[in-house]
Amino acid sequence: MPTYHKPEAKTIQELKDIAHKLRIDSINATQASKSGHPTSCASIAEIMSVLFFNTMRYKLSAPRDPSSDRFILSKGHAAPILYAAWAEAGLFPVEDLMNLRKIDSDLEGHPTPRLNFIDVGTGSLGQGVAVACGMAYVGKNLDKADYRTYVLVGDGESAEGSIWESLHFAGYYKLNNLCVIFDVNRLGQSEATSLQHQMEVYRKRLDAFGFNAIVVDGHDVEELCKAFFEAASTTDRPTAIIAKTYKGKHFPNIEDLENWHGKPLGDAAADVVAHLQKQIRNPGPIALAPPSPQKESAPKVSIKGVELATPPAYQKGEQVATRLAYGTALAKIAMNNDRVIALDGDTKNSTYSDKLRKAFPERFIECFIAEQNLVGVAIGAACRDRTVAFVSTFATFFTRAFDQIRMGAISQTNVNFVGSHCGVSIGEDGPSQMGLEDIAMFRAIPGSTVFYPADAVSTERAVEMAANTPGVCFIRTSRPNTAVIYENNEKFEIGKCKVVKQNANDSVLLIGAGITLYEALKAAEELEKSGIHCRVIDPFTVKPLDQEGIIKHGAQCGGRVVVVEDHYKQGGLGEAVLSALAEQRNFVVKHLGVDKLPRSGPPTVLVDMFGISARSVAAAVQEIIKL
Repeated sequence: MPTYHKPEAKTIQELKDIAHKLRIDSINATQASKSGHPTSCASIAEIMSVLFFNTMRYKLSAPRDPSSDRFILSKGHAAPILYAAWAEAGLFPVEDLMNLRKIDSDLEGHPTPRLNFIDVGTGSLGQGVAVACGMAYVGKNLDKADYRTYVLVGDGESAEGSIWESLHFAGYYKLNNLCVIFDVNRLGQSEATSLQHQMEVYRKRLDAFGFNAIVVDGHDVEELCKAFFEAASTTDRPTAIIAKTYKGKHFPNIEDLENWHGKPLGDAAADVVAHLQKQIRNPGPIALAPPSPQKESAPKVSIKGVELATPPAYQKGEQVATRLAYGTALAKIAMNNDRVIALDGDTKNSTYSDKLRKAFPERFIECFIAEQNLVGVAIGAACRDRTVAFVSTFATFFTRAFDQIRMGAISQTNVNFVGSHCGVSIGEDGPSQMGLEDIAMFRAIPGSTVFYPADAVSTERAVEMAANTPGVCFIRTSRPNTAVIYENNEKFEIGKCKVVKQNANDSVLLIGAGITLYEALKAAEELEKSGIHCRVIDPFTVKPLDQEGIIKHGAQCGGRVVVVEDHYKQGGLGEAVLSALAEQRNFVVKHLGVDKLPRSGPPTVLVDMFGISARSVAAAVQEIIKL
């Protein structure tokens, strides 16, 4: 290990002074906004001072420079002191901190990437470590750069299981470029945390997870400097700095007391600020300059214009599961761009993401059965445009990571999610494995795009489009084999449906997606024998839905529409269609979907039992014609 050199006494004092200035800034900002968390800021003042003015290497001219160190404030409610650190470093005027939480200011109550120095939104607790793991993994294994990742975690949020999923991931992959800082200030929002100041318990737990665990006095600048030096010098594992701190540190009559969480200091503010000012030896401008990267260590990369290395190559009528086509397409776009990566949660031989793993093992990240961490790692890996990330698992298992996906949208992430094994059509595995809420979940994400390809050709094109589409993308893939219905050169567009069967005499419009598109086609063929002609369309994307196309084709079919989907009725394709037609006159819609808890059984039996088979579609057509 390199030899540690203690900073000069002048530097130590300057860092102490900066900590108090950051406290004062946090108090003033929260006083101006009449809301916020000044006591939570106070407990990490020395940590922020040492990180931003002695340890981290970054460029003020380019806060998201790919070669710079990363910092994630997992306890996002302490945002005022993060803003203060950047302001005191010189990124923007300190006076701007008085705009905290104002409607026309991007200095929001919790950090978001509206600010050019924030990588991800935080504040929904328990997620910062996963994001930091994604950044660190990319830095170590893909960028092979010397930038480091720091994440600051509150002791209260360490009760979240997702934190420990991420710590396991970091230890398993020996992310020696990651430093997790625990702010153990003893107090939660409503009472003391479960472990309070049992520092040895924290140390043993972090040690057991494969970390170099260091317990420090979180208000001792010199101890912190030494601990961060040790973290940077540790080459065989990640480091956890477990800092014993006090909420409201150096706030007279407030320090370490309950009932101050989330409250500005009010009438006490002036006295506290005066007390803090007396602690500052050098009240003038900050003399320390933030460290900067010594070299451009991160390679220049491009994640634009991702394409399939070769076009789809299927025979019409060939039976191919869309989940298999996803794996094929994933490997193809990875051939085209070396920044395409895949992450999975131990389902790679079912989602077929293992096709990328076999072709490019260095670009596959196994996250094991820990879906919250899986999503968080992907969000971190995609930050600063370092990768095109595809995350796959069974569609239903994304529900346990909904908060991470929701925060991904707030973080302006471009992560692509692929859910296989959707609907009752998966068969005997039963309801616990059936994705029946996934479309509703991803439709609710702001700015999301929801693909639901029906065959192998459209699936490959969906993967290609998702790789180039901003925001959260979701591709829903099916377990059963389905016939190839499109030519290999078929053109697809987001928000544009495909007409797969039509006749000038069509009197009912059938809309299906995935396996139910085929049930609609079967019903149409059967009904045609009795003189009833149905038009059948494939929406391709459920969000955005082709409203114009549905209105046009629906009107040409007399305003009669039947929607059939392998999803719960709430929030899925049917409700998307109903929303599209809500302001249209002279339309009537029959909606077929799963309307009760399913059970195990053969796929075809289940599809019929739950009213989404061709038989049920035909019956719905007969009913709607009579209306």
